[in-house]
Amino acid sequence: MKILHVIPSFPPAYAFGGGPRIAFLQAKELVKRGHEVTVYTTDAKDHYSRIFNKRVKWIEKDVKGIRVVYFGNLSMFIVRKFSLFITPTLKTFAKYQIKEFDIIHLHGLRSYQNIIIAQLTRKYGIPYVIQAHGTIPAIGAWKTIKKLYDITFGCKILNNASRAIALTSEEAREYESRGVPPDKIAIIPNGIDLSNYAVLPPKDIFKEKIGIPKDKKIILYIGGIHWVKGIDILIKAYSYFKNKLGYREAVLVLVGPDHGYLNKAKVLARSSGVSDSIIFTGPMYGKDKLSAYVDADVFVLPSRHEGFPMVLLEAWACGKPVIASRTGGFRELISDGETGILFEPENHKELAEKILYLLNDPAKAEEIGRKAKLLVERKYSINKIVEQIERVYYDIISSKDHG
Repeated sequence: MKILHVIPSFPPAYAFGGGPRIAFLQAKELVKRGHEVTVYTTDAKDHYSRIFNKRVKWIEKDVKGIRVVYFGNLSMFIVRKFSLFITPTLKTFAKYQIKEFDIIHLHGLRSYQNIIIAQLTRKYGIPYVIQAHGTIPAIGAWKTIKKLYDITFGCKILNNASRAIALTSEEAREYESRGVPPDKIAIIPNGIDLSNYAVLPPKDIFKEKIGIPKDKKIILYIGGIHWVKGIDILIKAYSYFKNKLGYREAVLVLVGPDHGYLNKAKVLARSSGVSDSIIFTGPMYGKDKLSAYVDADVFVLPSRHEGFPMVLLEAWACGKPVIASRTGGFRELISDGETGILFEPENHKELAEKILYLLNDPAKAEEIGRKAKLLVERKYSINKIVEQIERVYYDIISSKDHG
């Protein structure tokens, strides 16, 4: 098959979270299976810089056998301020090439790229699937703009898709609430390349790098520093954990890029009296991030809303016990007390107590981490996940009715 993936950011744009990594793993695995894969994306490297240091019309690169076309963003200020990736040259380029593809895979719901490509698919009769990656609810910043997008473009993009890929049954219900028929929804989770976790870094490398004493415990968060991710809940929990529950032998480490909440998080840490034992490292990738997982004693995901974050699989692959909010996909993905620990959303005191429970019972923490690692090895390897996506593609192409 000739397959086109469309996503606003793609490696090396790791600062934009799990989406670029998911799309890359899917595309790489599809290439391994003998397919011709092209990716249309933008030149944003992070919220401030471009991959090629200057704006381009478009540049084509070979990335691990994937043909990647990076289109120049109109303005990095617009990317940074509104998370809008506007690529004026995309339509001119795509209208001459889109007919060569057998199927198109749109990542995320709300993007300029989806608007353009969905319009062209209708014109030329190319089927497409959409994978929203947890973005269907209009929550967080710019709710009004998101709702306006949905009224103008989003619902039409969803309803014209040949299939919608949901990460969990929770997301499947979100699709249905927007009018997508159940028989058009395929539930396929995220996956990871397990070979990246076969040999982990030695212990204490991360602690030494950022100056944490070896005898200290680490409470770890990895992800964007954003209100939706529950960073304030975690800081409040840590303050309660340290100042009320009296556990002072653990530091809180938050790893990830600023998605607009870093300054508020630091102010909250200071006002809560715990800024001296909270470390904001900024983004970390590759072996540096793996070393953070290795040295962590507990991994926390306090999100207000979540689909299926890649960091959950990464922590599991490293054998780490996870504490997550009982919200979104977490309720389905985590077996409470077996492959992780759940707490009620917004309840920072309960979160603090769950952290204390695992730190005081290392045998239980190790057991949970071991079960989680077995789960990810059995169920979430990228080859198994892409096999399911591949079947969806073939079903669509073999069907006379793409819509």
